[in-house]
Amino acid sequence: MVTKQIDMFSAAQALGRAGGQSTSPSKQEAARSNGRLGGRPPVVQTEDNGWSVKGCSYIYAPRGQAGEYAKLATNPYRGCGHKCAYCYVPKVLKMDRAEFDATATPRPNFLESLRKDAGKYLEAGITEQVMLSFTTDPFNPFDTSLTRPTIEILRNNGLAFCTLTKGGHRAVPFMDLFRPERDAFASTLTSLDDAFSMKWERGAALPMDRITALQKFHSAGIFTWVSLEPTLSTEASIQIIERTHDFVDLYKIGRANYLPMTATTDWEGYTHKILDVVNRLGAKHYIKHDLQPYLPSGYYNPRYIDQHN
Repeated sequence: MVTKQIDMFSAAQALGRAGGQSTSPSKQEAARSNGRLGGRPPVVQTEDNGWSVKGCSYIYAPRGQAGEYAKLATNPYRGCGHKCAYCYVPKVLKMDRAEFDATATPRPNFLESLRKDAGKYLEAGITEQVMLSFTTDPFNPFDTSLTRPTIEILRNNGLAFCTLTKGGHRAVPFMDLFRPERDAFASTLTSLDDAFSMKWERGAALPMDRITALQKFHSAGIFTWVSLEPTLSTEASIQIIERTHDFVDLYKIGRANYLPMTATTDWEGYTHKILDVVNRLGAKHYIKHDLQPYLPSGYYNPRYIDQHN
C-alpha cells in the first residue's frame, strides 16, 4: 500500500488560508462583516453616558459648558479666522492667538481618522447629532474643503449632524446636505449692530448675514437654533430674540465668561428678563448652567431638545 504524502500548503489552499476558513465569496463577506475572531462581531464599548464610543477622539463627547450644546462633536480644522476677541479656544488648544485668528487649516489625516471613528459609532448603533464645531468653524473664511466630506462621512455611518457657525452666507452652498428630519443649522449671535460685531468678531459674517442664512435654512425646513453666548450686551440678546423668533426654533442662552464684564453684569436680572421674553413669544429655549441659579424653582429647562423637524 502506497501512502501519499500530504501537501500541507495545498491543503491550506483548499480549506482557506486561515486554517479552515471558507474561500467562497459569500462566506468571506460574512467573515468581514462579523469580524476576524471566529465569526464573533467586534466589541465596541460605549462610555457611561450611552452616546459616545470608547477610544474615539475625532468624534467625542464634549464636557463642561460645551456639553450643554451637543452630545457629540468633531473639529475638522485647526484655527478659525473669525477673530473673536472673546474666544477661549486658543488658550485651550495652547495655540498662539494670532495664528488661530490668521487662518483655518485642515487637520492632518482628519478624514481617515473620522471615518474610523464613525464606523465604530455605526457598529454601536449610535445615531446622535454630531456638532461641527467647538474649536473651529465649518464655514470659516479660509478653507472649507473638509466640511462636505466630513458631513458625508457622518451621514454614511448613520449619524446626524448640526453646524454651529458665524459664517452666514458661506453655509448656504452646503444646504443640500441637511435633512429636515435629522439635522440642524445654528448660528451664534451677540448683537444686531454691525459696528458692535466688527469690534468683537472682526472676521465673522455680519449679524444680518447670519440672520439671512438662518431664514434660508428655516425656509428649507431645517431646524434652526441660535447660541446667545457669550452675552456681551443683555439688551442685545433680548433684541435678537424679538427680531428672529419667527424663524429660529430654539435659543441656547448663557452668559459671558473670561471677561471683565462677568463681575459687573446683573445676571439674575438678565435671566428674569430673558425668561419674560421667551415665554411671551413662545420661543423654545435652554438656560445654560451658569444662569440656572436664577431660574424659578422647578422651572422646566431640558438640557437636550430634539434638534430636527
